[in-house]
Amino acid sequence: MPNPRIEPLKKVLAIEPNDDVAWFGLGKAYMDDGNFEEAAKALRQCVTVKPTYSAAYHALAQSLHKLGRLDECRTVCATGIEVSTKNGDAMVTKNLEMLKGTLPS
Repeated sequence: MPNPRIEPLKKVLAIEPNDDVAWFGLGKAYMDDGNFEEAAKALRQCVTVKPTYSAAYHALAQSLHKLGRLDECRTVCATGIEVSTKNGDAMVTKNLEMLKGTLPS
């Protein structure tokens, strides 16, 4: 059964396609369902709408990692670390650095 948060978030985004919080919520809902392809699409849209959304980079990197798209994951980690450091989001920076450290070089 699909996550009950997905449809309401899609309705919000149909009305307000630049709602970064709704894009993030949709991405996380897809992640909870194990649908990492759709999660990555929603989270990529989130960082397109709001390039300073640190947590979205971490969730996007996690989704790409689950999909085995390691080069993309590495790139998103690097961008996310830069953004989260600039924002002062130490926990997000730490989580992205840990994820990046698990990637083969």
